[in-house]
Amino acid sequence: MNIVFAGTPEFSVPTLNALLQSNHHVCAVYTQPDRPAGRGRKVQPSPVKQCALTHNLPVQQPFNFNDAQTRDTLADYQADLMIVVAYGVILPPEVLSIPRYGCINIHASLLPRWRGAAPIQRAILAGDEETGVTLMQMDKGLDTGDMLATSRYTIQADDTSDTLHNQLSLLGAEALISLLPDVEQRCLKPITQPKLGVSYAHKLSKQEASINWNKPALDVLTAIRGYNPWPVAHTLMGNEPLRIWHAKLAEQHQHEIPGRVKIDQRRLLVACQDRYLEITELQAANKRRMKAADYLTAHALDNLTLGPNEAP
Repeated sequence: MNIVFAGTPEFSVPTLNALLQSNHHVCAVYTQPDRPAGRGRKVQPSPVKQCALTHNLPVQQPFNFNDAQTRDTLADYQADLMIVVAYGVILPPEVLSIPRYGCINIHASLLPRWRGAAPIQRAILAGDEETGVTLMQMDKGLDTGDMLATSRYTIQADDTSDTLHNQLSLLGAEALISLLPDVEQRCLKPITQPKLGVSYAHKLSKQEASINWNKPALDVLTAIRGYNPWPVAHTLMGNEPLRIWHAKLAEQHQHEIPGRVKIDQRRLLVACQDRYLEITELQAANKRRMKAADYLTAHALDNLTLGPNEAP
């Protein structure tokens, strides 16, 4: 088949690579316009664009598809199918009907749970035991199209949004390659999404990643996992921000006020509502990420109270 691929972040790249290794032809790649990124705020191409250029693929970067010329350019590729993976640009109904077999989206959740922008993070933050990817025939709604295939993944106790992102990006690529023969042979079996179980994965904000030490330790640990790698769970150490990258439940129960630090054999323990949480990797203001044990060699934190804390 002649396939147009649309995607932008690193999550999309494994699917593009899988298509390039298949017996199908990627005739064009659509990705968001280059934007400033990093500390220097230099304009950088998206990971998908970098991959496309490596393989000498035509790249299109429209801001939207509102004008006829942009839609005509897409139509000129005479694509059988458009594959959309975390593209980040809304496709109006007139675009969805341009490819011969329409547009298929790879969404990083088991729909209809976690429609929207941040399904990976919301699954961890909600304490879900399972997630996965859904391949969906796109329609004009927000992740509301008929389901074509699903692949499930059991969330591990040590999974962060970062590790889960990597697992699901590979899972989505595998699921698509398995589905393409059915697309080509016109033997898909679309399933309408159930009306029950719908939830929305709203965008993350830096504010929500502020740690509330008044909560149970497991809830705090879940937040640390869910906000890694962005916006990163954080607290205050004095007047300076302290980012917490990794932690684990401590075996000790606490009798201190929430947020109070206890140092035990070079282990950094912080009191939560019910027990201690051991911080294993942190990042102080204007410093690099480091193991908590290494940070403690040069900083005395015992009996310090992290915060501020909200009511439980």
